Amino acid sequence: MVFEANQPIPNLPVSNRPKLVILGGGFAGLKLAREMIKSEYQVILLDKNNYHQFQPLFYQVATAALEPSAISFPLRRVFHHTPNVSFRMAEAQKLDQENNRLFTNVGYIDYDHLVLAMGADTNYFGMKNIMEHATPMKTVSEALYIRNRIISNYEMAINIADVEERKALMNVVIVGGGPTGVELAGAIAELRNTVFPKDYPELNFKNMRVVLAEAGPKLLAGMSTEASDKAVVYLDKLGVEVMVNAAVEDYDGMTIKIKEHESLQTKTLLWAAGVKPNLIKGLKEDQMIPNGRLIVNQYNQLKDSENIFVLGDLCVLTDEDYPRGHPQVAQVAIQQADRMADNFKAMTDNRPLKKFKYKDLGSMATVGRKLAVVDLPYLKFQGFFAWITWLFVHLMAIVGVKNRIMIFMDWAWNYLSFDPALRLLIRPRYVKPKDQDELVEEKHD
Repeated sequence: MVFEANQPIPNLPVSNRPKLVILGGGFAGLKLAREMIKSEYQVILLDKNNYHQFQPLFYQVATAALEPSAISFPLRRVFHHTPNVSFRMAEAQKLDQENNRLFTNVGYIDYDHLVLAMGADTNYFGMKNIMEHATPMKTVSEALYIRNRIISNYEMAINIADVEERKALMNVVIVGGGPTGVELAGAIAELRNTVFPKDYPELNFKNMRVVLAEAGPKLLAGMSTEASDKAVVYLDKLGVEVMVNAAVEDYDGMTIKIKEHESLQTKTLLWAAGVKPNLIKGLKEDQMIPNGRLIVNQYNQLKDSENIFVLGDLCVLTDEDYPRGHPQVAQVAIQQADRMADNFKAMTDNRPLKKFKYKDLGSMATVGRKLAVVDLPYLKFQGFFAWITWLFVHLMAIVGVKNRIMIFMDWAWNYLSFDPALRLLIRPRYVKPKDQDELVEEKHD
């Protein structure tokens, strides 16, 4: 089916209400759209996927602890019986700021107010070889690919006689010592220690290295020294090799070159080292800082624009407490969306707008099956109770009661048995047009 980009998006509801277009169905965009239900606005939510993804649990999909559907929620289901809120699956292509028009792959849409909440994507820092050969984890499909990649490697390794070649297939290197890297390293190490030896008794998992490489001087740079030090202790107990001040310089699909460290041999390099904003054409250079984040004021209003607003990872808002901008975490996005919803409602009621002020609720990371580190504003703790806290906070943040129940049951089973049942090598297949009956399998590494 061919869509005309120079035609309006068809079948949108006709309304005399001010049109609020939200681009992105992540934490910020979904929160804002839900808060605007029953408001005086016609709200159109656009996203390139028709589901919301719960990013903090991607690593559990990648390590076979959860199925993808458990952390994904259909966006259309959220907006059942909400006549003023509509969803369209569309990918933004260009923005015309002068004419208040957004072009997408399914047509254009005119707006009275536009909110950009497209989030961020993987940042390879200009290293083309790493971009080509490393595996990121910024979407649920990428997490599922990692699961397939790791299991596929072991299925191949068991049929290879050469020990060194087997080691390269079995080794896993994670780059990036933030919460994602720490959680991913801990989960993979536990699989190596407990689960994979039962699945592949012919392989010697003492030969499998799990390496976590961080370019900075410590893990969990955004958390306390206590949390960072304890995370290293927990990872060490799991057998993870932690390397700090280890900047990755190159990777050719087999050899990782690390500044001032030994080179590593692996077929599996998982990249969790940084993010960059998702941008579209039509934004001006003076509206962004050098790394691409968009400059906004205390109301999250885009620089030099009256009716475009920016939320979450995409924007940079500086104040006395955060002179370099807020951390690119979910809580910032959610709080910004909540304040913006109040301000949009204030506009219709002719009330003054309120400035955004971030309230740090703390941060946390889990390390393996029973341990975590938690930094709250006035309390820091680690260990089993921290892990229970981590479970509760993430479970309550999941969209949908059914998804919460599914995840709770999976977590309970994995804790009692530690034998996740999702170690399936699922390779997507597609059917060619009707005049060709042959099933064709997608190319895989």
